[in-house]
Amino acid sequence: MNEQTSGKAALQIVVAVLAATPVLAGIAGVVSGPEFLHVPAPWPVDLDSHLRFLSGFFLAVGLAWYSCIPGIEAKTERFRLLAACTFCGGLARLFSLLAAGEPSAGHIAGLCVELLVVPALVWWQARVANKAAPHARLTGA
Repeated sequence: MNEQTSGKAALQIVVAVLAATPVLAGIAGVVSGPEFLHVPAPWPVDLDSHLRFLSGFFLAVGLAWYSCIPGIEAKTERFRLLAACTFCGGLARLFSLLAAGEPSAGHIAGLCVELLVVPALVWWQARVANKAAPHARLTGA
């Protein structure tokens, strides 16, 4: 396995592992609603509806990250769009931390992934794409 192939494979593995979080958390939020976050019932119906909607969105974003894995070197536009969505979510989570206080350790970990790891993944994917550019046409779709 050459350096280009090993870098691509490593990126694919990292994305696969990280994408499991939004997929699993999304499913849990859709199925359980606020109970997923250990919020004692009863809770407002609007909170339940909003959390389940956002959980569905979280699930969809996680699945979209998985769609980048095959041919990851040619999915630059999609990869960057998902990264931007994830980063914006991290900014919102940071605003919550500043406005409402420190959340649980899991949410702090998510914040670190969203604001630190995701930009590093964009850089890594660009390197993989640039190394593959002489060998393949980049489409991003």
